[in-house]
Amino acid sequence: MVRKKKSAEYEAKMNQAIIVLSGVSEDTTTPRNIRRAAKEAIEALQNSEFTPAVRASNAISRLDEILQDPNMPPYTRVKLWNVMSLIEAIKD
Repeated sequence: MVRKKKSAEYEAKMNQAIIVLSGVSEDTTTPRNIRRAAKEAIEALQNSEFTPAVRASNAISRLDEILQDPNMPPYTRVKLWNVMSLIEAIKD
């Protein structure tokens, strides 16, 4: 029962993250490489062949790479930090 509750909680967190990342990936004021990284993070979160923790870890890894980009608008950086803090709590 506890495992099922955790699983639903993790799915909800990943869905929230996907919503925010979708906004970033569709924001035309954000540089193209950052939008692409947001799309790749979405794909990582939606990849059902891995456990939720692995999916979250893959997405965090992709976002971590792009957060160093000096061309990233500050409001986009804050959104990505929020997504990372949301999905960092996902464990197996």
